[in-house]
Amino acid sequence: MRLVQAAPSSDLATASMVLGILGFLGGWCLFGLPCVLAVILGHIGLHETRDGRKSGRGMAVTGLILGYVFVGPMIALTVLIFFGGVIGAATPTPNP
Repeated sequence: MRLVQAAPSSDLATASMVLGILGFLGGWCLFGLPCVLAVILGHIGLHETRDGRKSGRGMAVTGLILGYVFVGPMIALTVLIFFGGVIGAATPTPNP
């Protein structure tokens, strides 16, 4: 009987999935940074798992999906908050 050894899991694919979940749960308070990192690490994780020497392709895909779905709204919210503060600070208030 011959035992087959499982391929090691890609650490970057795992990190992508974890960051995607963090971005889903609370990325709005971190300005979308976990979502951006999930996308970057997800693409690297897909590249690592392409030839089958490392497992974790599903985790990389999950991180990519969660990252892409939430990166747009998080960046838009960050831009709105930033420009809202800048415009609010630059607009003079009338004195009664």
